[in-house]
Amino acid sequence: MDFTEIYNQTASLVYFSPGTHFLLTAVEDRLIVRRSDSFQIARTWLVDTTPSPTAAALATSGGANAGPSAARQKAEENAWITHAGWSCDSEYVLGACAKTGVVSVFKLRDEEWSARIEAGAEGLMKAEWAPDGRTVLCFSEWGLRVTMWSLVTGAATYIQYPIHPDRGYAFRQDARYFVLAERHKSKDTLGVYDAHEAYRLVRHFPLPTGSLASLSLSPTGNYLAVWEGPLEYKLYIVTLAGNILGTFTPDPDPGFGIRMVSWHPSGMFLAVAGSDDKVHILESLTWNPIATFELPTRIPAGVNVWREPSGWLEATHGRGFLSCKYFSGMMSLEASSYRVSCAQMNAYRHRSGTTQLVFNTSGNLLLVRSAAAPTAVLLYDFPTPSSNASSSSSTKPLVPRLRSVLLHAEPVTTARWTPDPTRAGRLAVACGSQSMYLWSDEWVSEDADAQEQGDDTEVAECVGVPAQKFETRDLRWAPDGKGLILLDQKTFCCAFEVEEEGQHGDGDMPQ
Repeated sequence: MDFTEIYNQTASLVYFSPGTHFLLTAVEDRLIVRRSDSFQIARTWLVDTTPSPTAAALATSGGANAGPSAARQKAEENAWITHAGWSCDSEYVLGACAKTGVVSVFKLRDEEWSARIEAGAEGLMKAEWAPDGRTVLCFSEWGLRVTMWSLVTGAATYIQYPIHPDRGYAFRQDARYFVLAERHKSKDTLGVYDAHEAYRLVRHFPLPTGSLASLSLSPTGNYLAVWEGPLEYKLYIVTLAGNILGTFTPDPDPGFGIRMVSWHPSGMFLAVAGSDDKVHILESLTWNPIATFELPTRIPAGVNVWREPSGWLEATHGRGFLSCKYFSGMMSLEASSYRVSCAQMNAYRHRSGTTQLVFNTSGNLLLVRSAAAPTAVLLYDFPTPSSNASSSSSTKPLVPRLRSVLLHAEPVTTARWTPDPTRAGRLAVACGSQSMYLWSDEWVSEDADAQEQGDDTEVAECVGVPAQKFETRDLRWAPDGKGLILLDQKTFCCAFEVEEEGQHGDGDMPQ
Protein backbone atom coordinates (compact mmCIF):
# COMPACT_ATOMS: atom_id res chain seq x y z
CA MET A 1 0.00 0.00 0.00
CA ASP A 2 1.13 3.54 -0.81
CA PHE A 3 0.19 6.19 1.76
CA THR A 4 -0.37 9.90 1.25
CA GLU A 5 0.59 12.71 3.60
CA ILE A 6 -1.46 13.49 6.69
CA TYR A 7 -4.16 16.15 6.14
CA ASN A 8 -6.53 17.94 8.50
CA GLN A 9 -10.26 17.23 8.62
CA THR A 10 -13.28 17.99 10.78
CA ALA A 11 -15.94 15.54 12.02
CA SER A 12 -14.56 12.73 9.79
CA LEU A 13 -16.05 14.45 6.72
CA VAL A 14 -13.80 12.98 4.02
CA TYR A 15 -15.35 11.34 0.94
CA PHE A 16 -14.24 10.13 -2.48
CA SER A 17 -16.34 11.30 -5.39
CA PRO A 18 -18.52 8.60 -7.01
CA GLY A 19 -15.98 8.30 -9.84
CA THR A 20 -13.00 8.32 -7.42
CA HIS A 21 -11.42 11.22 -9.32
CA PHE A 22 -11.76 13.73 -6.45
CA LEU A 23 -11.69 13.81 -2.67
CA LEU A 24 -13.93 16.09 -0.61
CA THR A 25 -12.76 17.27 2.82
CA ALA A 26 -14.35 19.56 5.39
CA VAL A 27 -11.99 21.58 7.59
CA GLU A 28 -13.88 23.71 10.12
CA ASP A 29 -15.94 26.06 7.89
CA ARG A 30 -14.22 25.29 4.58
CA LEU A 31 -14.80 22.65 1.89
CA ILE A 32 -11.74 21.42 0.00
CA VAL A 33 -11.73 19.27 -3.14
CA ARG A 34 -8.50 17.50 -4.10
CA ARG A 35 -7.60 15.43 -7.12
CA SER A 36 -7.24 11.81 -6.06
CA ASP A 37 -4.27 11.14 -8.37
CA SER A 38 -2.02 14.01 -7.19
CA PHE A 39 -3.88 15.33 -4.09
CA GLN A 40 -3.53 18.85 -5.42
CA ILE A 41 -6.33 21.22 -4.40
CA ALA A 42 -8.80 21.64 -7.26
CA ARG A 43 -11.48 23.70 -5.53
CA THR A 44 -12.03 25.30 -2.15
CA TRP A 45 -15.04 27.12 -0.74
CA LEU A 46 -15.58 29.05 2.46
CA VAL A 47 -19.02 28.00 3.67
CA ASP A 48 -21.13 30.88 4.93
CA THR A 49 -22.43 29.46 8.20
CA THR A 50 -24.07 32.70 9.31
CA PRO A 51 -27.28 31.56 10.98
CA SER A 52 -30.65 32.34 9.51
CA PRO A 53 -32.62 35.14 11.22
CA THR A 54 -34.76 32.57 13.03
CA ALA A 55 -31.77 30.57 14.23
CA ALA A 56 -29.97 33.76 15.27
CA ALA A 57 -32.98 34.91 17.29
CA LEU A 58 -33.25 31.55 19.04
CA ALA A 59 -29.51 31.52 19.78
CA THR A 60 -29.65 35.05 21.19
CA SER A 61 -32.52 34.23 23.51
CA GLY A 62 -30.85 31.01 24.64
CA GLY A 63 -27.50 32.63 25.39
CA ALA A 64 -28.69 35.85 26.95
CA ASN A 65 -26.97 35.11 30.25
CA ALA A 66 -23.59 34.27 28.69
CA GLY A 67 -20.78 36.81 28.58
CA PRO A 68 -19.53 38.32 25.28
CA SER A 69 -16.35 36.21 25.11
CA ALA A 70 -18.19 32.99 25.93
CA ALA A 71 -20.89 33.75 23.37
CA ARG A 72 -18.26 34.52 20.71
CA GLN A 73 -16.38 31.29 21.38
CA LYS A 74 -19.57 29.26 21.25
CA ALA A 75 -20.57 30.91 17.98
CA GLU A 76 -17.22 30.01 16.40
CA GLU A 77 -17.53 26.37 17.47
CA ASN A 78 -21.10 26.17 16.18
CA ALA A 79 -20.07 27.52 12.77
CA TRP A 80 -18.17 24.41 11.73
CA ILE A 81 -19.44 22.07 9.04
CA THR A 82 -21.26 19.02 10.41
CA HIS A 83 -22.38 17.29 7.16
CA ALA A 84 -20.87 17.10 3.69
CA GLY A 85 -21.29 14.99 0.60
CA TRP A 86 -21.16 14.54 -3.17
CA SER A 87 -24.05 14.41 -5.60
CA CYS A 88 -24.33 11.14 -7.51
CA ASP A 89 -22.69 12.59 -10.65
CA SER A 90 -19.95 14.52 -8.79
CA GLU A 91 -21.30 17.83 -10.15
CA TYR A 92 -22.29 19.31 -6.80
CA VAL A 93 -21.09 19.21 -3.19
CA LEU A 94 -22.92 20.27 -0.06
CA GLY A 95 -21.73 21.46 3.30
CA ALA A 96 -24.18 21.81 6.17
CA CYS A 97 -23.88 23.36 9.60
CA ALA A 98 -26.61 21.80 11.71
CA LYS A 99 -26.13 24.11 14.70
CA THR A 100 -26.79 27.24 12.63
CA GLY A 101 -29.41 25.61 10.38
CA VAL A 102 -27.64 26.36 7.10
CA VAL A 103 -26.87 24.18 4.04
CA SER A 104 -24.57 25.47 1.28
CA VAL A 105 -24.35 23.84 -2.16
CA PHE A 106 -21.56 24.43 -4.67
CA LYS A 107 -20.93 23.40 -8.26
CA LEU A 108 -17.61 21.78 -9.09
CA ARG A 109 -17.40 23.15 -12.65
CA ASP A 110 -18.50 26.69 -11.74
CA GLU A 111 -16.84 28.34 -8.75
CA GLU A 112 -19.22 31.31 -8.87
CA TRP A 113 -22.40 29.22 -8.57
CA SER A 114 -23.78 28.53 -5.11
CA ALA A 115 -27.04 27.85 -3.31
CA ARG A 116 -28.04 28.37 0.30
CA ILE A 117 -30.76 26.62 2.28
CA GLU A 118 -31.85 28.07 5.61
CA ALA A 119 -33.82 26.09 8.15
CA GLY A 120 -36.54 27.83 10.09
CA ALA A 121 -37.61 27.46 13.69
CA GLU A 122 -37.71 23.68 13.28
CA GLY A 123 -33.89 23.61 13.16
CA LEU A 124 -31.61 21.24 11.25
CA MET A 125 -30.48 17.82 12.39
CA LYS A 126 -29.06 16.32 9.20
CA ALA A 127 -28.64 17.11 5.49
CA GLU A 128 -27.82 14.70 2.68
CA TRP A 129 -28.21 14.18 -1.05
CA ALA A 130 -31.07 12.28 -2.61
CA PRO A 131 -30.01 9.66 -5.20
CA ASP A 132 -30.92 11.95 -8.12
CA GLY A 133 -28.14 14.39 -7.17
CA ARG A 134 -30.42 17.41 -7.58
CA THR A 135 -32.42 17.22 -4.34
CA VAL A 136 -31.21 17.89 -0.80
CA LEU A 137 -32.92 16.17 2.12
CA CYS A 138 -33.03 18.19 5.36
CA PHE A 139 -34.16 16.51 8.59
CA SER A 140 -35.36 18.92 11.27
CA GLU A 141 -34.87 18.69 15.00
CA TRP A 142 -37.39 16.98 17.28
CA GLY A 143 -38.66 14.82 14.41
CA LEU A 144 -40.91 17.56 13.08
CA ARG A 145 -40.44 17.11 9.34
CA VAL A 146 -38.26 16.22 6.36
CA THR A 147 -37.80 18.85 3.66
CA MET A 148 -36.81 18.00 0.08
CA TRP A 149 -35.22 21.00 -1.62
CA SER A 150 -34.95 20.80 -5.42
CA LEU A 151 -31.98 22.55 -7.04
CA VAL A 152 -33.78 22.45 -10.39
CA THR A 153 -37.04 24.17 -9.47
CA GLY A 154 -36.11 25.75 -6.15
CA ALA A 155 -39.28 24.30 -4.63
CA ALA A 156 -39.54 22.46 -1.33
CA THR A 157 -41.61 19.43 -0.37
CA TYR A 158 -42.43 18.80 3.29
CA ILE A 159 -43.18 15.49 5.02
CA GLN A 160 -44.20 15.68 8.64
CA TYR A 161 -43.23 13.63 11.69
CA PRO A 162 -40.43 11.23 10.71
CA ILE A 163 -39.67 8.80 13.53
CA HIS A 164 -35.87 8.87 13.24
CA PRO A 165 -33.59 11.35 11.43
CA ASP A 166 -30.65 8.94 11.20
CA ARG A 167 -32.55 5.78 10.23
CA GLY A 168 -36.09 4.71 9.42
CA TYR A 169 -36.00 5.79 5.76
CA ALA A 170 -34.67 4.41 2.49
CA PHE A 171 -34.67 4.91 -1.26
CA ARG A 172 -35.38 2.04 -3.59
CA GLN A 173 -32.32 0.96 -5.56
CA ASP A 174 -33.64 2.55 -8.78
CA ALA A 175 -34.19 5.82 -6.82
CA ARG A 176 -37.86 5.89 -7.84
CA TYR A 177 -39.50 5.58 -4.43
CA PHE A 178 -38.69 7.03 -1.03
CA VAL A 179 -40.04 5.22 2.04
CA LEU A 180 -40.20 6.96 5.39
CA ALA A 181 -41.30 5.72 8.80
CA GLU A 182 -43.59 8.32 10.35
CA ARG A 183 -45.53 8.67 13.58
CA HIS A 184 -49.04 10.08 13.44
CA LYS A 185 -51.44 10.14 16.38
CA SER A 186 -49.01 8.05 18.45
CA LYS A 187 -48.98 5.23 15.88
CA ASP A 188 -46.21 4.02 13.56
CA THR A 189 -47.00 4.54 9.88
CA LEU A 190 -45.12 4.28 6.59
CA GLY A 191 -45.23 6.72 3.73
CA VAL A 192 -44.22 5.80 0.17
CA TYR A 193 -43.35 8.77 -2.04
CA ASP A 194 -42.60 9.04 -5.75
CA ALA A 195 -39.23 10.77 -6.02
CA HIS A 196 -39.67 11.30 -9.79
CA GLU A 197 -42.85 13.33 -9.23
CA ALA A 198 -41.74 15.85 -6.61
CA TYR A 199 -42.18 13.31 -3.79
CA ARG A 200 -45.88 12.83 -4.38
CA LEU A 201 -47.50 10.58 -1.78
CA VAL A 202 -48.24 7.18 -3.32
CA ARG A 203 -49.24 5.13 -0.29
CA HIS A 204 -49.62 5.68 3.41
CA PHE A 205 -50.49 2.83 5.76
CA PRO A 206 -50.11 1.85 9.44
CA LEU A 207 -47.27 -0.40 10.54
CA PRO A 208 -47.71 -3.33 12.94
CA THR A 209 -44.93 -2.05 15.23
CA GLY A 210 -45.68 -0.28 18.49
CA SER A 211 -42.32 1.50 18.75
CA LEU A 212 -40.36 1.14 15.52
CA ALA A 213 -36.59 0.85 15.91
CA SER A 214 -35.65 0.98 12.22
CA LEU A 215 -36.40 -0.40 8.77
CA SER A 216 -34.44 -1.99 5.94
CA LEU A 217 -35.51 -2.16 2.30
CA SER A 218 -34.55 -5.28 0.35
CA PRO A 219 -32.07 -4.92 -2.56
CA THR A 220 -34.86 -5.80 -4.98
CA GLY A 221 -37.13 -3.14 -3.52
CA ASN A 222 -40.05 -5.56 -3.07
CA TYR A 223 -39.91 -6.13 0.68
CA LEU A 224 -39.43 -3.99 3.74
CA ALA A 225 -38.21 -5.31 7.09
CA VAL A 226 -39.38 -3.34 10.13
CA TRP A 227 -38.71 -4.25 13.72
CA GLU A 228 -39.64 -3.25 17.25
CA GLY A 229 -37.59 -1.29 19.77
CA PRO A 230 -35.00 -2.65 22.21
CA LEU A 231 -37.49 -4.31 24.57
CA GLU A 232 -39.20 -6.68 22.12
CA TYR A 233 -37.66 -9.13 19.65
CA LYS A 234 -40.12 -8.98 16.76
CA LEU A 235 -39.62 -8.37 13.04
CA TYR A 236 -42.20 -7.90 10.31
CA ILE A 237 -41.92 -8.20 6.54
CA VAL A 238 -44.27 -5.87 4.65
CA THR A 239 -44.67 -4.89 1.02
CA LEU A 240 -44.74 -1.32 -0.25
CA ALA A 241 -48.49 -1.80 -0.62
CA GLY A 242 -48.86 -2.38 3.12
CA ASN A 243 -49.41 -6.15 3.13
CA ILE A 244 -47.80 -8.06 6.01
CA LEU A 245 -46.05 -11.13 4.57
CA GLY A 246 -44.42 -12.54 7.66
CA THR A 247 -43.60 -12.09 11.34
CA PHE A 248 -40.55 -13.45 13.11
CA THR A 249 -39.97 -13.93 16.83
CA PRO A 250 -37.44 -16.55 17.98
CA ASP A 251 -38.50 -19.36 20.27
CA PRO A 252 -37.68 -18.99 23.08
CA ASP A 253 -37.86 -15.20 23.07
CA PRO A 254 -34.49 -13.82 24.31
CA GLY A 255 -36.27 -10.93 25.99
CA PHE A 256 -34.42 -8.06 24.33
CA GLY A 257 -34.78 -6.47 20.94
CA ILE A 258 -33.10 -6.86 17.57
CA ARG A 259 -29.61 -5.42 17.25
CA MET A 260 -28.69 -6.00 13.59
CA VAL A 261 -30.50 -6.79 10.33
CA SER A 262 -28.80 -7.42 6.99
CA TRP A 263 -30.23 -8.36 3.58
CA HIS A 264 -28.45 -10.78 1.29
CA PRO A 265 -27.51 -8.96 -1.97
CA SER A 266 -29.92 -11.20 -3.88
CA GLY A 267 -32.80 -10.28 -1.58
CA MET A 268 -33.55 -13.97 -1.01
CA PHE A 269 -32.31 -14.10 2.60
CA LEU A 270 -32.41 -11.87 5.65
CA ALA A 271 -29.98 -12.17 8.57
CA VAL A 272 -31.26 -11.09 12.00
CA ALA A 273 -29.28 -10.90 15.25
CA GLY A 274 -29.99 -9.72 18.79
CA SER A 275 -28.46 -9.52 22.22
CA ASP A 276 -28.15 -13.30 22.63
CA ASP A 277 -25.41 -13.66 19.95
CA LYS A 278 -27.65 -15.85 17.80
CA VAL A 279 -27.99 -15.17 14.07
CA HIS A 280 -31.18 -16.24 12.31
CA ILE A 281 -31.35 -16.61 8.52
CA LEU A 282 -34.84 -16.05 7.08
CA GLU A 283 -35.75 -17.04 3.53
CA SER A 284 -38.06 -15.03 1.25
CA LEU A 285 -40.64 -17.73 0.43
CA THR A 286 -42.20 -18.28 3.83
CA TRP A 287 -40.13 -15.79 5.89
CA ASN A 288 -39.31 -18.56 8.35
CA PRO A 289 -35.80 -19.24 9.67
CA ILE A 290 -33.95 -21.86 7.63
CA ALA A 291 -30.79 -21.64 9.74
CA THR A 292 -29.85 -20.45 13.21
CA PHE A 293 -26.33 -20.40 14.56
CA GLU A 294 -24.81 -19.04 17.74
CA LEU A 295 -21.52 -17.20 17.84
CA PRO A 296 -19.01 -19.56 19.44
CA THR A 297 -17.12 -18.90 22.65
CA ARG A 298 -14.54 -21.44 21.52
CA ILE A 299 -13.19 -21.57 17.98
CA PRO A 300 -13.69 -25.09 16.61
CA ALA A 301 -11.06 -27.09 14.77
CA GLY A 302 -10.78 -26.60 11.03
CA VAL A 303 -11.38 -22.85 11.19
CA ASN A 304 -8.72 -20.49 9.87
CA VAL A 305 -7.52 -18.24 12.70
CA TRP A 306 -5.42 -15.17 11.91
CA ARG A 307 -3.89 -13.49 14.94
CA GLU A 308 -2.11 -10.14 15.09
CA PRO A 309 1.56 -10.65 16.04
CA SER A 310 2.52 -9.26 19.42
CA GLY A 311 4.64 -6.09 19.33
CA TRP A 312 4.85 -5.89 15.54
CA LEU A 313 4.21 -2.12 15.46
CA GLU A 314 7.18 -1.43 17.73
CA ALA A 315 9.39 -3.78 15.75
CA THR A 316 8.51 -2.28 12.34
CA HIS A 317 8.06 1.35 13.58
CA GLY A 318 4.73 1.41 11.80
CA ARG A 319 6.24 0.89 8.35
CA GLY A 320 5.60 -1.89 5.89
CA PHE A 321 3.28 -4.84 6.35
CA LEU A 322 3.42 -8.15 8.13
CA SER A 323 1.37 -11.32 7.74
CA CYS A 324 -0.80 -12.32 10.67
CA LYS A 325 0.00 -15.54 12.49
CA TYR A 326 -1.99 -18.49 11.22
CA PHE A 327 -3.57 -21.12 13.47
CA SER A 328 -6.01 -23.91 12.77
CA GLY A 329 -6.49 -25.57 16.17
CA MET A 330 -9.14 -25.06 18.81
CA MET A 331 -8.85 -22.03 21.07
CA SER A 332 -11.02 -19.87 23.27
CA LEU A 333 -12.46 -16.79 21.61
CA GLU A 334 -12.77 -14.89 24.90
CA ALA A 335 -9.08 -15.42 25.68
CA SER A 336 -8.13 -13.53 22.53
CA SER A 337 -8.79 -10.17 24.22
CA TYR A 338 -5.46 -10.28 25.98
CA ARG A 339 -4.73 -6.54 25.75
CA VAL A 340 -8.22 -5.23 26.42
CA SER A 341 -8.43 -3.38 29.71
CA CYS A 342 -11.19 -3.80 32.26
CA ALA A 343 -12.60 -0.38 31.38
CA GLN A 344 -12.80 -1.33 27.71
CA MET A 345 -14.48 -4.63 28.51
CA ASN A 346 -17.04 -2.87 30.71
CA ALA A 347 -17.80 -0.46 27.88
CA TYR A 348 -18.34 -3.32 25.44
CA ARG A 349 -20.49 -5.28 27.87
CA HIS A 350 -22.87 -2.33 27.87
CA ARG A 351 -23.27 -2.92 24.13
CA SER A 352 -24.28 -6.55 24.52
CA GLY A 353 -25.05 -8.79 21.61
CA THR A 354 -24.14 -8.58 17.95
CA THR A 355 -22.55 -5.26 16.98
CA GLN A 356 -22.12 -5.81 13.23
CA LEU A 357 -23.76 -8.11 10.69
CA VAL A 358 -23.10 -7.55 6.99
CA PHE A 359 -22.77 -9.54 3.76
CA ASN A 360 -20.10 -8.82 1.19
CA THR A 361 -21.15 -7.59 -2.26
CA SER A 362 -21.39 -11.10 -3.75
CA GLY A 363 -23.21 -12.55 -0.76
CA ASN A 364 -20.91 -15.54 -0.28
CA LEU A 365 -19.40 -14.21 2.97
CA LEU A 366 -21.08 -12.97 6.13
CA LEU A 367 -19.20 -10.81 8.65
CA VAL A 368 -20.26 -10.94 12.30
CA ARG A 369 -18.93 -9.02 15.28
CA SER A 370 -20.00 -9.36 18.90
CA ALA A 371 -19.55 -7.22 21.99
CA ALA A 372 -18.58 -10.39 23.88
CA ALA A 373 -15.39 -10.61 21.77
CA PRO A 374 -14.57 -7.00 20.79
CA THR A 375 -11.19 -7.87 19.23
CA ALA A 376 -12.53 -10.60 16.93
CA VAL A 377 -14.04 -10.54 13.44
CA LEU A 378 -15.87 -13.73 12.42
CA LEU A 379 -16.28 -14.59 8.73
CA TYR A 380 -18.84 -17.18 7.67
CA ASP A 381 -19.08 -18.95 4.32
CA PHE A 382 -22.61 -18.40 3.09
CA PRO A 383 -23.97 -20.79 0.44
CA THR A 384 -24.98 -18.75 -2.58
CA PRO A 385 -28.41 -19.28 -4.15
CA SER A 386 -26.80 -20.65 -7.34
CA SER A 387 -24.70 -23.22 -5.52
CA ASN A 388 -27.65 -24.17 -3.37
CA ALA A 389 -29.81 -24.67 -6.45
CA SER A 390 -27.21 -26.90 -8.08
CA SER A 391 -27.34 -29.17 -5.06
CA SER A 392 -31.12 -29.11 -4.71
CA SER A 393 -31.29 -32.85 -4.89
CA SER A 394 -29.45 -33.01 -1.58
CA THR A 395 -31.40 -32.67 1.65
CA LYS A 396 -28.54 -30.86 3.32
CA PRO A 397 -29.86 -27.62 4.86
CA LEU A 398 -28.41 -24.21 4.11
CA VAL A 399 -26.19 -23.46 7.10
CA PRO A 400 -23.43 -20.81 7.11
CA ARG A 401 -20.07 -22.28 8.08
CA LEU A 402 -17.49 -20.45 10.18
CA ARG A 403 -14.55 -20.03 7.84
CA SER A 404 -12.11 -17.59 9.43
CA VAL A 405 -11.60 -15.63 12.65
CA LEU A 406 -9.45 -12.49 12.77
CA LEU A 407 -8.03 -11.75 16.21
CA HIS A 408 -6.58 -8.35 17.01
CA ALA A 409 -4.72 -6.84 19.94
CA GLU A 410 -7.18 -3.96 20.35
CA PRO A 411 -10.98 -3.74 20.05
CA VAL A 412 -12.18 -3.45 16.47
CA THR A 413 -13.69 -0.07 15.67
CA THR A 414 -14.53 -0.56 11.99
CA ALA A 415 -14.71 -3.45 9.53
CA ARG A 416 -15.77 -2.84 5.93
CA TRP A 417 -16.07 -5.00 2.82
CA THR A 418 -14.76 -3.61 -0.45
CA PRO A 419 -17.46 -2.17 -2.74
CA ASP A 420 -15.76 -3.71 -5.81
CA PRO A 421 -17.99 -6.65 -6.85
CA THR A 422 -15.19 -8.24 -8.86
CA ARG A 423 -13.07 -8.58 -5.71
CA ALA A 424 -15.80 -9.12 -3.14
CA GLY A 425 -13.63 -11.15 -0.75
CA ARG A 426 -11.55 -8.22 0.50
CA LEU A 427 -11.97 -6.76 3.99
CA ALA A 428 -10.41 -3.80 5.78
CA VAL A 429 -10.37 -3.51 9.57
CA ALA A 430 -9.42 -0.66 11.93
CA CYS A 431 -8.71 -0.96 15.66
CA GLY A 432 -7.83 2.60 16.67
CA SER A 433 -4.09 1.92 16.37
CA GLN A 434 -1.34 3.12 14.04
CA SER A 435 -2.27 0.47 11.51
CA MET A 436 -5.00 -1.18 9.50
CA TYR A 437 -5.65 -4.82 8.76
CA LEU A 438 -6.51 -6.46 5.45
CA TRP A 439 -8.03 -9.86 4.73
CA SER A 440 -8.48 -11.35 1.28
CA ASP A 441 -9.58 -14.66 -0.17
CA GLU A 442 -7.72 -14.06 -3.45
CA TRP A 443 -4.28 -15.12 -2.32
CA VAL A 444 -2.77 -18.38 -3.60
CA SER A 445 0.34 -19.69 -1.91
CA GLU A 446 3.24 -21.16 -3.86
CA ASP A 447 4.44 -22.94 -0.75
CA ALA A 448 3.54 -26.63 -0.76
CA ASP A 449 3.51 -26.73 3.04
CA ALA A 450 1.05 -23.85 3.18
CA GLN A 451 -1.21 -25.60 0.71
CA GLU A 452 -1.21 -28.73 2.84
CA GLN A 453 -2.23 -26.65 5.86
CA GLY A 454 -5.24 -25.35 3.95
CA ASP A 455 -4.39 -21.63 4.14
CA ASP A 456 -3.59 -21.26 0.45
CA THR A 457 -6.80 -19.40 -0.44
CA GLU A 458 -6.69 -16.46 1.94
CA VAL A 459 -4.32 -14.15 3.74
CA ALA A 460 -4.51 -11.60 6.55
CA GLU A 461 -2.00 -8.77 6.84
CA CYS A 462 -1.11 -6.02 9.30
CA VAL A 463 -0.32 -2.75 7.51
CA GLY A 464 1.38 0.02 9.46
CA VAL A 465 0.63 3.68 8.83
CA PRO A 466 3.94 5.53 8.31
CA ALA A 467 3.23 8.50 10.57
CA GLN A 468 4.60 9.63 13.91
CA LYS A 469 1.18 10.04 15.51
CA PHE A 470 -1.88 8.56 13.85
CA GLU A 471 -4.64 6.27 15.12
CA THR A 472 -6.91 4.68 12.55
CA ARG A 473 -10.32 5.10 14.16
CA ASP A 474 -12.35 4.64 10.98
CA LEU A 475 -11.79 3.79 7.34
CA ARG A 476 -13.72 3.99 4.07
CA TRP A 477 -13.16 2.31 0.73
CA ALA A 478 -12.98 4.25 -2.50
CA PRO A 479 -15.93 3.45 -4.80
CA ASP A 480 -13.66 1.48 -7.14
CA GLY A 481 -12.14 -0.51 -4.26
CA LYS A 482 -8.57 0.55 -5.08
CA GLY A 483 -8.04 2.98 -2.22
CA LEU A 484 -8.92 3.64 1.40
CA ILE A 485 -9.50 6.71 3.55
CA LEU A 486 -8.00 6.29 7.03
CA LEU A 487 -9.47 8.62 9.65
CA ASP A 488 -8.08 9.81 12.95
CA GLN A 489 -9.89 12.22 15.24
CA LYS A 490 -8.74 15.39 13.45
CA THR A 491 -6.57 14.14 10.58
CA PHE A 492 -6.71 11.64 7.73
CA CYS A 493 -4.60 10.00 5.07
CA CYS A 494 -5.28 7.75 2.10
CA ALA A 495 -3.82 4.39 1.16
CA PHE A 496 -3.81 3.06 -2.37
CA GLU A 497 -3.11 -0.42 -3.64
CA VAL A 498 0.23 -0.76 -5.41
CA GLU A 499 -0.49 -2.09 -8.88
CA GLU A 500 1.68 -4.96 -9.98
CA GLU A 501 3.48 -4.97 -13.28
CA GLY A 502 1.04 -5.69 -16.06
CA GLN A 503 -1.94 -4.14 -14.30
CA HIS A 504 -3.51 -0.94 -15.56
CA GLY A 505 -5.48 1.60 -13.60
CA ASP A 506 -8.52 1.58 -15.86
CA GLY A 507 -11.08 1.17 -13.12
CA ASP A 508 -12.70 4.56 -13.90
CA MET A 509 -12.62 4.12 -17.69
CA PRO A 510 -15.86 3.17 -19.43
CA GLN A 511 -16.11 -0.47 -20.32
